[in-house]
Amino acid sequence: MVDFLVALTIVLAFLSTFFLTPVWIKMAKKQHLTGKDMNKISNKSVAEAGGIAVVAGFVFAVLIYIGIQTFIFKDTTQLTNILAILVTILIITIIGLLDDILGWKKGLKQWQKPLLTIPAAIPLMMVNVGTSTMNLPFLGNVDFGLLYPLLLIPLAIVGTSNGYNMLAGHNGLEAGLGVIILSFMGYVAWISGLGWLALLSFCMASALLAFLVFNWYPAKVFPGDTLTYSVGALIGIVAIMGNMEKIAIILFIPFFIELFLKAKYKFKTENFCTPNKDNTLSLPKGNIYSVCHLSLASLFKINKKLATEQNIVILIYFMEILLVFICVVGFLL
Repeated sequence: MVDFLVALTIVLAFLSTFFLTPVWIKMAKKQHLTGKDMNKISNKSVAEAGGIAVVAGFVFAVLIYIGIQTFIFKDTTQLTNILAILVTILIITIIGLLDDILGWKKGLKQWQKPLLTIPAAIPLMMVNVGTSTMNLPFLGNVDFGLLYPLLLIPLAIVGTSNGYNMLAGHNGLEAGLGVIILSFMGYVAWISGLGWLALLSFCMASALLAFLVFNWYPAKVFPGDTLTYSVGALIGIVAIMGNMEKIAIILFIPFFIELFLKAKYKFKTENFCTPNKDNTLSLPKGNIYSVCHLSLASLFKINKKLATEQNIVILIYFMEILLVFICVVGFLL
């Protein structure tokens, strides 16, 4: 019966997001919350902040799950943790929406974003999620005590939310990576006996999959910081509460590369490419400022005709799937 409830909740997350996204697209356009697709020659406006629909679908499905668990099965075992996670996701979504409303050109400055995402970690700090003992290379098991809730939890949330926000700007990229990462982390949580944590991972992955229908090339809606912050934060949360820190670090390798490239140019560059009339893309000023540009350069070497936005995203998907395979071999076999 519990497995059926989990499956029902996952399906509900997909359906609610699938039906909410077109509604949000209309609302965003009506409020002129739109932006230009920088990787296309067309000046067509696209709805922004699509993460609102994803978070709404995710939260709705999880609340239904909580209601059934509480009033039908009389099980409130993980209620505090789940509610703390939902509050964290909602706080960081509001922060992302603020940036989306202000616009990516006039929005929050790069140094402001990490500072403003710190409050989102407070609910998790208050309930002291996860375990303070971590197994570190060369050091073995280390108990961080109070440093864990007061320092490591905020660092994890701020790091994953802002890190995930860096690798973006191409149709389907952010949502697709979220599906891959959270599906795998959900599976690890499930086989580790953390069914409730797996549920949260699968629900967000399901909501992202529904959103991807509208965000895939050519995108009808952009995810915005509302999505990247919330998905990144959830990845950090699952890593903490599921003791998957090592797995999360490996899965975040593309984001570490992105951070290095951004830092190299003092965070003054963008991930966009230069669009051509034949729907292919070129490197901006012939330089590589992002993992997206690395992907484009690789495709360009194989065949110039392959240098399209869709293929850039698919190649990065394959990179992430390869990292999942490495995690399977390294930690699960």
